[in-house]
Amino acid sequence: MSDTGHGHSPLAQFEVHPLFPLQLGGYDVSFTNASLWMVLSIAAILLFMLAGSRKTQLVPGRMQSFSEVMVQFVAGTVRDCAGSDGMKFFPMIFSLFMFILACNLLGMLPYSFTVTSHIIVTFALALIIFLACTVLAIIKHGPGNFLHSFLPEGTPWWMAPLMYFIEVFSYLARPISLSVRLAANMMAGHTMLKVIAGFVVMLGVLGGWAPFALLIVLTGFEIGIAVLQAYIFTVLTCVYLNNALHLH
Repeated sequence: MSDTGHGHSPLAQFEVHPLFPLQLGGYDVSFTNASLWMVLSIAAILLFMLAGSRKTQLVPGRMQSFSEVMVQFVAGTVRDCAGSDGMKFFPMIFSLFMFILACNLLGMLPYSFTVTSHIIVTFALALIIFLACTVLAIIKHGPGNFLHSFLPEGTPWWMAPLMYFIEVFSYLARPISLSVRLAANMMAGHTMLKVIAGFVVMLGVLGGWAPFALLIVLTGFEIGIAVLQAYIFTVLTCVYLNNALHLH
């Protein structure tokens, strides 16, 4: 329970608490519960990939098959959305997908912390992608061609200022829409599960059978959403990469 007395609130699960308080140069750089679950997510990814590649065989075992499926799945997504040129950035995109997926799934564990429910985390990831794609587009095509790409071909001269403003605005909104989509879905789903779980506790074993059954169904649904949101984030990243490579 939190010190503010809101431990039973559905939103209490999203509170960030320092585990090891630390001040550095006047800034709070404490190691928090969010930091812990990010480290655990990275550790889970490393263990998963090491287990899958430790003993590679011609006839793969379970872990090797699972890890190869994950690699092939992300590689296929990159090829479909960004083309063969996008495979140069496969390690970054694969790492991004696995990190978001691990954070989402570990957040489903009881008493865990869902890192991707915080907009500051998802926005940081989206901003890195946005800046990297922007810099890549400018370096590959030049500043002039990059700026010219915001004006669709065949636009009448009298509509050019409005169309240019709309295209630039939609481009700058990419990191916001990308980050909000992931954080909002994670927060909404976990809040709903917390509310339903509260009904189960209040109604007891006999009276709470219906909410309990609904809770099981919603938990499975939320696991699917966790996987789907990691995939959507990755697909949109590949789309933005394709735009940067080909100025679409």
